[in-house]
Amino acid sequence: MQHLRVSQLRKSYGDHEVVAGIDLELRSGECFGLLGPNGAGKTTTLRLCLGLTDPDGGKITMFGLPVPQKAREARQRVGVVPQADNLDPDFTVCENLLVYGRYFGLAESEIRHRIPGLLEFAGLAMRGDARIQTLSGGMKRRLTLARALINDPDLIFLDEPTTGLDPQARHLIWERLRNLMNQGKTLFLTTHFMDEAERLCHRLAIMDRGRIVTCGAPRELIARYIEPQVVEVFGDGAERWAEDFGRRASERCEKTGETIFCYTHDADPIVHHLDGQNGLRYLHRPANLEDVFLKLTGRELRD
Repeated sequence: MQHLRVSQLRKSYGDHEVVAGIDLELRSGECFGLLGPNGAGKTTTLRLCLGLTDPDGGKITMFGLPVPQKAREARQRVGVVPQADNLDPDFTVCENLLVYGRYFGLAESEIRHRIPGLLEFAGLAMRGDARIQTLSGGMKRRLTLARALINDPDLIFLDEPTTGLDPQARHLIWERLRNLMNQGKTLFLTTHFMDEAERLCHRLAIMDRGRIVTCGAPRELIARYIEPQVVEVFGDGAERWAEDFGRRASERCEKTGETIFCYTHDADPIVHHLDGQNGLRYLHRPANLEDVFLKLTGRELRD
């Protein structure tokens, strides 16, 4: 069953086409990732899918309902975790959940019945009466996730849910998101963390300049686009080493900053040669999703 289907979706602001005719579909129970550089159109795509922004063209259906025409009805089954926490600082933790639940027309008794389980899920069972200002960044993010679940949604939009969190908080959020998938929830995730996408996403699309560049399972995309072994070389003389040996010994060799990236099916000759080089350091690793992302979207800085 498809919870969300997008066909030839377009949105422009002036002469700038932010979303340029994309197609997407989300299947029930999966985590679908949307990756892309800054300005690729990810957040605009989410806003279009939620009916918060009107498209210039294309078709969106969510739970079989047309969006934006029936967006309000469709959003009754949706939870949203925005990029920035927008919790109300005038309310306590519990009051934030209570007020948000009223937006869905839930009876106060039903909301109060759900709150203890949501606080337990967020690791905030003992902080129900706490003011928002007293919470850490990780606690606020977990509360924002719990708030998105107040209506027991089938589909949850997560716009960069772990940005700004320390590793411990990120891992805790990942655990909670896996729990949601185990409950049959469908997740639509945008993120700049490639390891997050590899860990969580069943499928993902890479978006650049308003277009979908590729789509597939993370391991499938890595196998499709990248040689299996990567050697990163850095230190004084790395560029000279690449010209003298690295480019000949690898299928593909790229330079970013002071680092040389050698992509190859057999890294042994490269590693053996580097072991005899003074002043050079290296990291030998398997290819990952970040390699795919950089190959398809480029290594230049985006603002």
